[in-house]
Amino acid sequence: MNVKYLNMGWRVAVTLIVLALFASGNSAAAVLLAPVAAADLETLAENMAAASASFKAAHAEVKEANTELQRKMGEQRTVITAELKAEIDKVLSDFNTKFEGMKGAMSELEQKAVAARDSQEPEVKSWGEQFIEAGNVKSALEHGSGFTGSVRAEVKQVNSAAAGGLILRPFRDSELVNLLRERRVVRDLLSTIRVNTSSVDYVTQTTRTNNAAPVAESASKPYSEYEWGSATAVIRTLAHLAKITRQAMDDAPRLVGEIDSEMRYGLGFVEDRQILFGPGTGQNLHGIMPQATAFALPAGFTRRAGTTKVDVLRVAMLQNAVAMLPADGVILNDVDWADIELTKTTDGAYLFAQPQGSVSPRMWSLPVVTTPAMTADNFLVGNFVMGATVYDRMSVEVQISTENVDDFETNRATMRAEERIGLAVKRPQAFTKGLFSTAIVAVNPA
Repeated sequence: MNVKYLNMGWRVAVTLIVLALFASGNSAAAVLLAPVAAADLETLAENMAAASASFKAAHAEVKEANTELQRKMGEQRTVITAELKAEIDKVLSDFNTKFEGMKGAMSELEQKAVAARDSQEPEVKSWGEQFIEAGNVKSALEHGSGFTGSVRAEVKQVNSAAAGGLILRPFRDSELVNLLRERRVVRDLLSTIRVNTSSVDYVTQTTRTNNAAPVAESASKPYSEYEWGSATAVIRTLAHLAKITRQAMDDAPRLVGEIDSEMRYGLGFVEDRQILFGPGTGQNLHGIMPQATAFALPAGFTRRAGTTKVDVLRVAMLQNAVAMLPADGVILNDVDWADIELTKTTDGAYLFAQPQGSVSPRMWSLPVVTTPAMTADNFLVGNFVMGATVYDRMSVEVQISTENVDDFETNRATMRAEERIGLAVKRPQAFTKGLFSTAIVAVNPA
């Protein structure tokens, strides 16, 4: 018989036997039977056939006995007599005995299948082991150092399937390596109010003429003049979209969380720049820097030589104090803050920084916020609490939808992140802005 068709016949037979075992509920034997050799399968098949025949015979006997019992119960009008009960007990006892025998036979077959599988499992050897064990190589090695020439031995290919447990699976690091993010801290300096409208109206004082003075008895009192106006802070929407595949959502839940984080970060990134430099046109916020008061020497201040960035910040704080809005914070670019921290005394000691420890950024007792959102060489000193207010209409919200454009067809989803905020710079005089390069020149003597 053709070997090809013989092997195919055995595969078909094995498949049928495995299916029969699964159908009878004996999955363990079915699993163990799969890897055994053909020679063992022939014996196992015969044993399985015998066991199956016994099971069928037992099943037929029980069926026949059940039919007879049903007939007798009908004759007795469903009244079970002592004689009928004894017959039922006998049938059940006979079936239990045969079933226990079947269980023993199946257990024995499972043990044989395990033994057959273990005996047929090939030993995996590396190229080096195959080479050393080759006959001509062994002979050459026995000659020791006196052997000259070359030896050749054919070795079988060792692939990943053959190596099995010798090849370790790659370690899966769950950390997501994202791009670096800058710090977002500008909003932390400002007052924040929750609102539920699309705009916020507030009252501003436009004129203050203080004529308060000592008054003689019965004399007329002077009038002071105050004028008020109104202003409106419009709520603007900051938003962006991102695509993600359905497979990524299903297979990498952490990736979804990371994208959520990235979306929120993206809003914070543009929010910082809007709060600082928003031009107030179109859908932009009207930021602090365009409205802040330009740096100028207060009246009566004496210029001094050797001016540094540190001096400029102190004069800016003075400017705020003269405007009766003492500063409560400073915003700088990281480059300018590093330049300040590297200031040294004449003997080389750092004046502000402590390289051996961690110190919160502060200048002239005020907290310093360093952020890439502030352009290098620019500085902003101000009373942030009294000078400006952020209105939160809707905090950052991230949503996912599979019904955007062609998402359903392409098996993708659209993530949307948005927030609605407004900004009111109520007291522009509360902020002093400038460039270090020009301010240093202004403070130095002419």
